[in-house]
Amino acid sequence: MTVDFHTHVFPDWLAPRALRTLSDNADNIYTLVSDGTVSGLTGNMDRWGIDVSVVMPVVTKQSQVRKLNEWAASVNAANPGRLVSFGGIYPHSGSYKEDIDFIAGLGIKGLKFHAEYQGFVVDDERMLKIYDYAIGKGLILMHHAGYDPAFKPEFRSSPRRFARIAEAMKGGVIIAAHLGGHAQWDDVETYLAGSGVYLDTSMGFEYFPHDQFLRIVKKHGADKILFGSDAPWSNAGTEISILKSHPLPAADVGAILGGNAARLLAL
Repeated sequence: MTVDFHTHVFPDWLAPRALRTLSDNADNIYTLVSDGTVSGLTGNMDRWGIDVSVVMPVVTKQSQVRKLNEWAASVNAANPGRLVSFGGIYPHSGSYKEDIDFIAGLGIKGLKFHAEYQGFVVDDERMLKIYDYAIGKGLILMHHAGYDPAFKPEFRSSPRRFARIAEAMKGGVIIAAHLGGHAQWDDVETYLAGSGVYLDTSMGFEYFPHDQFLRIVKKHGADKILFGSDAPWSNAGTEISILKSHPLPAADVGAILGGNAARLLAL
């Protein structure tokens, strides 16, 4: 089984505007590989041999919470065994417990956080309380990590901050995307590798040094690495080919490409 643990899609009516805005925010530095719709994603999955994709929405205001999560649940219901959409909360709301209860009640398996778009520091004490409550409901937590071309440093997430979260939480599944911090891989290797935080490879193999990736996998453990592409901003087919070209044991490649994800998501 091959699982892409980090993708993005939008409702058909919203996808053109959303992609245009997000691409403009990032100075159009990425080449889109689909139109941002469910059908665009699943078409690429068929072409590239991907069995399951995990969809990562981002909530940027409280008014979006109910509709976005209901849409995520509808994506799951319409694509069983094919798409697994996470949900999201607005972290500045006082109703985070009620919102998390609502999401868990929909059968959604995780939450996506983006510290830059949502305006919070990842290891802030208030956020730790939110994580703790969500983990208590059995939800997986996925974070954008590190550089984002739409924002300027200093970024609100870092490998050191994720290491502090891992120490504070003492459990649950927390994932730092982009191999723990896009363009911060020296700090990932120093501070985060070997921790309990899972790392995904999204927007990675065309950017991080391949010898450094191998060192991080060795130090961190292949059992805590998840393949991800960040589609539609990265080509999953290319990313899979590059991963398979690395001198890793076949068991490690299989775990990264899907075995670990299947375990976490109970696929």
